[in-house]
Amino acid sequence: MPHPDHWWGESKKLFRLTGPILIAQLTQMLMNVVDTVMAGRISATDLAAVSVGGSIWFPSTLLVFGISLALAPVISHFDGANKRNKVANITQQGFYAAAFGSLLCLAVILCAPLILNAMDVEDAFRTITLDYLSYLIWAIPALVLYMVLRNFCEGLSHTVPSLVIGVLGLLVNIPANYILINGKFGAPALGGAGCGLATAIVLWVMALGMLVYVMWTKRFKTIGLFNKWFKPDWDDIWYIIRIGFPIATAIFFEVSLFAAAALVIAPLGATVVASHQIALNISSLVYMVPLSLSMAVTLRVGFALGAGNPANAMLSHKLATIYGMTFAAVNGLIMWLGGAWLASLYTNDQVVIQVSATLMGLAAIFTLSDTFQAVAMGTLRGYKDTKVVMLITFVSYWPFGLTAGILLSRTDYLGPQMGAAGMWVGFIIGLTIAAVLLTWRLRKVSRDYDKNLLQQLNDDADATQPARP
Repeated sequence: MPHPDHWWGESKKLFRLTGPILIAQLTQMLMNVVDTVMAGRISATDLAAVSVGGSIWFPSTLLVFGISLALAPVISHFDGANKRNKVANITQQGFYAAAFGSLLCLAVILCAPLILNAMDVEDAFRTITLDYLSYLIWAIPALVLYMVLRNFCEGLSHTVPSLVIGVLGLLVNIPANYILINGKFGAPALGGAGCGLATAIVLWVMALGMLVYVMWTKRFKTIGLFNKWFKPDWDDIWYIIRIGFPIATAIFFEVSLFAAAALVIAPLGATVVASHQIALNISSLVYMVPLSLSMAVTLRVGFALGAGNPANAMLSHKLATIYGMTFAAVNGLIMWLGGAWLASLYTNDQVVIQVSATLMGLAAIFTLSDTFQAVAMGTLRGYKDTKVVMLITFVSYWPFGLTAGILLSRTDYLGPQMGAAGMWVGFIIGLTIAAVLLTWRLRKVSRDYDKNLLQQLNDDADATQPARP
């Protein structure tokens, strides 16, 4: 079997992919920050409505995200195997699959009135939230177009468009929010609901920008993505969904863990909740680096496996783990030693600062486990192994992580009640278990892949031997 590339050459390829992905992820996070800050300047009701509306919108998009993310390793496999002639067809099947997934977005938004009725919220809050979501209906086709084209580009190891289009989206988002929220330049003053319309406009700008890039750049001319339109192939569509649905579900398990944690500690008081939110915000920002490394290693592993070089796939995993853990260790040390200073950037309340500093000390440990499991998960996606990953994330995050967090934070069954710190210990437990199980799964998958490849090479060699007289 082929030998792995030199570690420095592979490192440069990994960094070239990771950098643009990281900036693209940060721009998406900044767009959410812009929405929150601008809506909050109108009123607390507008801010709350945008927050709740976003909490309904984001989970509804996970199936589109998962299906689109499934395209990246599939396309990178074709690229590594020098089968670019198959990329156009599978990408178009990805459009069909993502369009199917987008029906969930529509269904959830249409059910939003029932969700808000169950929450028993005040009329003004309900109206703003529903208006916000109603504008996002127009963003659904743009979301499908953008996500599929983004993963088409990234699957071909070209991540710069994600960076450029992400920055473009942020630059459009700020003035769009300002105009639509405040009613400037003749536009109606929509308040917090204007964030929904601004998001729809931004997604269409990003989707059309990506479409123009894909159609006009010389890099993709040989692919001929839209030279021929392929009919739906249900085998291919189902194949993409089989990979993408577990990805979406795994993301949901992780997101819902943190959402549930906020509900668990809410009765502990505003000070505790504020401290938890500060620590979570900082750790989420730090997580953008391992997340970007995870997405980059998916592409490198997929390419290596397509090229028949599993040794290089595992080299990519090892390097991503080393770089990710080094970054996590440095940032963990900063959070451990400088937690109070970091918290002071958010608030002047000394009690909140002290509690936040304690939680960030735990976050320093949490970020190590989180990085390890993120890279392992990205590598497994490169192997297109997602079903077992889904089960591992569920077991690790919910029965272990959340249960431990509840018991430690709200009860004295496992020792003195720890408050919010107990929930963060639960995070550490859940993510550490996930890291161990995902590493075990990766070792098994990589060994099985190596055995199958070696058997195939032996069979091919036997088939070329001349027949004995």
